[in-house]
Amino acid sequence: MFGPHTPRSQPQPGHLYDVAVVGAGLAGTQVAWQLARAGADVLLVSQALDHLGNLYAPTIDGANFPPESVFAQIRDQIAPDTDGWSFHRQLKAEIEGTSGIHLLQSTVTELDETDDEVVVSTWEGPKLHARQVVLAVGAFLKGRLLIGDSMEEAGRLSEVAYDFLADDLARAGVFLIGSEATAAAVEGAPPYDVRFLTPAPGELDGFQLTRFDRVRAVGRMLPAECSYRSVLEDAAHLSDELLELGVVNA
Repeated sequence: MFGPHTPRSQPQPGHLYDVAVVGAGLAGTQVAWQLARAGADVLLVSQALDHLGNLYAPTIDGANFPPESVFAQIRDQIAPDTDGWSFHRQLKAEIEGTSGIHLLQSTVTELDETDDEVVVSTWEGPKLHARQVVLAVGAFLKGRLLIGDSMEEAGRLSEVAYDFLADDLARAGVFLIGSEATAAAVEGAPPYDVRFLTPAPGELDGFQLTRFDRVRAVGRMLPAECSYRSVLEDAAHLSDELLELGVVNA
């Protein structure tokens, strides 16, 4: 029987995952959880594990999570508490305890697709291997955070940007366009704007990046307005699409 202490795989250098998910925000966390529960061997990469599943707001009060999502499951577990930190701790524990997810803190810099896999390079050095890759890096693809007259290389307060990955996608011929979002002020933090890159609409066929056979995008990387519900519903649809491709039995 699989469980938190008996993972589905024992990753070693060169291990081939079914799916590597880059980015552990709403979309990436949901995709990894859903695929792993369906039997896939999943790598979930985050630049900072302390930010796993971070939300846009400091509480989950009024959050409209789809009922079948892991986010709704955790909300129901902590109700009536709506504190964002309590939510994050419970969510991280759920992901860590889900058999089939290898949760890794690392920075992805390059993707090299072959006929059989995608080689995922990291800033730290090790190369990772997966049959399919999901990019769920949100507002972090060459993100620039603006607060008043200052600017930093970040997709959100204290969370660094994916500059190397953006440059690698551009070298692969992916046309990237600028997007912008605004975060309202909350207690203890000022309002700020973030500018970031996304694939141009013509670079996407549904979730798939058309210049790759084995790379897909989800979340804020898609050309659409985003809400908790829409992002998590897209993540669920992408998970279903990958399962229909046979990633578990590949």
